[in-house]
Amino acid sequence: MAVLLVLAWCLAWFPGAVFAEPHGASVTQMRLEQADDGIYLTAQVQFELPALVEEVLEKGIAIYFVAEAEVYRERWYWTDLKVAQAVRHMRLAYQPLSRRWRLNVSPVPITNAGFGVSLNQNFETLADALEGVRRVGRMRLGDLSDIGDAPDHPVTFRFRLDTSQLPRPFQLQIGGLGGQPDWNISIEKSARLPLEKAK
Repeated sequence: MAVLLVLAWCLAWFPGAVFAEPHGASVTQMRLEQADDGIYLTAQVQFELPALVEEVLEKGIAIYFVAEAEVYRERWYWTDLKVAQAVRHMRLAYQPLSRRWRLNVSPVPITNAGFGVSLNQNFETLADALEGVRRVGRMRLGDLSDIGDAPDHPVTFRFRLDTSQLPRPFQLQIGGLGGQPDWNISIEKSARLPLEKAK
């Protein structure tokens, strides 16, 4: 009886802490290609942007996504060895003056100090901008010489909404007791190399 009372109390004070609503996040397509100059990954992810996150965007606060892939070499005598890694950082922001959406894509974290070397795209609508975020095109994982000549390699692909780059007040709110399931967009998928040869 006491356990049920404690559980009821937790649900009353921290709604969503126990039952977080999934946002239908998934990897709908993932392709690994072996080209002469290296290994490439292309992926299509699917997720719905929660209303709370959309409100934050419309207030002019940028949100960040990270896509990363790791290639491992299997070792029967020890844990698998990571032989290659690639990361893609994405910053999505609304520009109230032009009423357009801006997406910055970079291999390194994008900070307020500057966007560094990044690809910049402008979109008329949030839906179009999100399509740009969901498509991870030809991410170079590494050289064939670095990966090695084993018959296959495990590859892990991850995609997430990165809350660590949000303004500090938002980080405190998201990380507080009970958490904020609306900010929990995270996807992972595994595959093996080689899958197909680039033409």
